[in-house]
Amino acid sequence: MTMTTKPPMDDLDKQLLNRLQWDFPMVPRPFHGLGQAVGTTESDILGRIARLKADRVVRQISAIFDTRSLGYKSSLVAMKVRPDRVDEAAGVLNEHPGVSHNYKRNHDFNLWFTVAVPPSTSLEQTVETLHRLVGAQSTRILQTLRLLKIGVKLDMTGKEDITAQSEDGYGDGQRPAEGPAGIGSEEIAYIRELQKDLPIQPEAFAPWAAALGVTPEALLQRAARFQEQGYMRRFAAVLHHREAGFRANAMGVWKVPPDRVHDLGPKFASFNAVSHCYQRPVYPDWPYNVFTMIHGRTSADCEKVIQAIASATGVTEYAVLYSTKEYKKTRVPYFTEAEEAWERKHLAPAPAA
Repeated sequence: MTMTTKPPMDDLDKQLLNRLQWDFPMVPRPFHGLGQAVGTTESDILGRIARLKADRVVRQISAIFDTRSLGYKSSLVAMKVRPDRVDEAAGVLNEHPGVSHNYKRNHDFNLWFTVAVPPSTSLEQTVETLHRLVGAQSTRILQTLRLLKIGVKLDMTGKEDITAQSEDGYGDGQRPAEGPAGIGSEEIAYIRELQKDLPIQPEAFAPWAAALGVTPEALLQRAARFQEQGYMRRFAAVLHHREAGFRANAMGVWKVPPDRVHDLGPKFASFNAVSHCYQRPVYPDWPYNVFTMIHGRTSADCEKVIQAIASATGVTEYAVLYSTKEYKKTRVPYFTEAEEAWERKHLAPAPAA
């Protein structure tokens, strides 16, 4: 049996991956624009991205929408499951189309997942149903009370200080004031196309535009409007973290005095290595109210960021939960038949008023 080894990424690959995450050109021929930006040809860019996708470094290139602004209800959920049943329980959770992230972590609450449900669906009923289907010992809904930051950007070049800080990131201030009232059937049609994985071809947006019966320019204008309004956070590549070299995934959770969350929140969110930062509710068995997701090449990188956050904020009561197994990681699919099918199968219809 012949074993094949993936070729190592060169400097141009790494520059390209940063561009794909941070500065994707929203033009009819985006890969031509990327080639110009990094000093190569469109053909070379297309070949490199095809290889990076085949090597499972690039997971998807698409629009990243804001779940709550579209009217969806979502939450992080912590479950305590018998250790010998964690894999089985994760498989049950993964069947729900709105479960986008699902991890085993080193804590008594050993199964952590995010779930999103359509506007007309009860999040609480859905989580109760998942609790029952899984046979969990305990389940805690940890909804977002305040979004301080969301935005995964992995520095592939290794040139940035792991503890670097900036004010870049999408938070509650960027969410559209009109919320889901600004989403109608026409907008949903565009969302269904823009959330797909972008074809790796020269005129990449043309198939989506054709499906909508519009020009690529009209599609891109709508995408720009979504971003201006706050419905679309950005259009970018999402990477497979481990294959991209970021093998450590730490969830730093902090016990912050409630009256200090407003002042300290921006400090937690300012660290570039923090991809997600939220204020969440507490429970008698869960005292931590600020969550920071940290991605590093090693656990030592994550610990370095944790120590820098503790120093910057002065918060000393915290815990660090590492993911020990990834069960699912995907984008939430919005406005799909799969959601309705799962609900018909598992959720009892609401009683008539």
